[in-house]
Amino acid sequence: MSDRGARPPRGDEQELTGVIGLPRDTVRVVPYHDAWPALFERKAAVLREHIGNLVVDIHHVGSTSVPGLDAKPIIDIGIALESLASIPPCRRPLLDLGYIDRGDGGSNGGYLFVREIAPAVRAFHLHLVTTDDPQWKNYLRFRDGLRADAALRERYGALKRELQATFAHDRRGYTRAKSDFIRGVLA
Repeated sequence: MSDRGARPPRGDEQELTGVIGLPRDTVRVVPYHDAWPALFERKAAVLREHIGNLVVDIHHVGSTSVPGLDAKPIIDIGIALESLASIPPCRRPLLDLGYIDRGDGGSNGGYLFVREIAPAVRAFHLHLVTTDDPQWKNYLRFRDGLRADAALRERYGALKRELQATFAHDRRGYTRAKSDFIRGVLA
C-alpha cells in the first residue's frame, strides 16, 4: 500500500454498492436515497473517534445531504479545522482508515481525502477547510438553502440531470458547469 493509497474496502462497505459509489471521473445523477444520512452519521462517528480532537466541526454537505435532491451517489463530508496546521496530524489517521490523500484543492474543495468501496469507485469525499475559509460557510449556506426551498431544489436537480448527459465522463466539467447556479444561490 502506498502512502497515498487506501486499504481494500471492508465487507460492510462492499454491501453499499448500489446505494453509494461512482467510478472515478464519471457523472451519474441518481434519485435521493434515504440511506445517505445514516451513512454520513456512521462515517462521521468514526471520524470523530479518530480525528475529533483535531477538528472544529463535521457536517454532511453536498447534494446527498439534501432530502429529495437527485445527486451523484458520493457522500461529501465537510470537516472544519481551526487552521491548516491541523491537516498534517489528520493525515495518518485518515490514511489508516482507508482514505486516499488527493491533496489540496484550495478554493475548489479544500484539502481532499476520498474513500473507495471498490478500486476507483469513490463513495466518500472529505473536504478539510478552515472555519474562516469562505468554502465552509458556503457549504452550509448552499445545503441549508436547498433544504429549505423546494423550488430551488427542483431547479438544481433539473440542472444536474441535464448536465450529466453532457459531462458523463468529465466530473470537473460537470462541477464547473454548475458553478454559476451555485454562485447565484450564494449571492
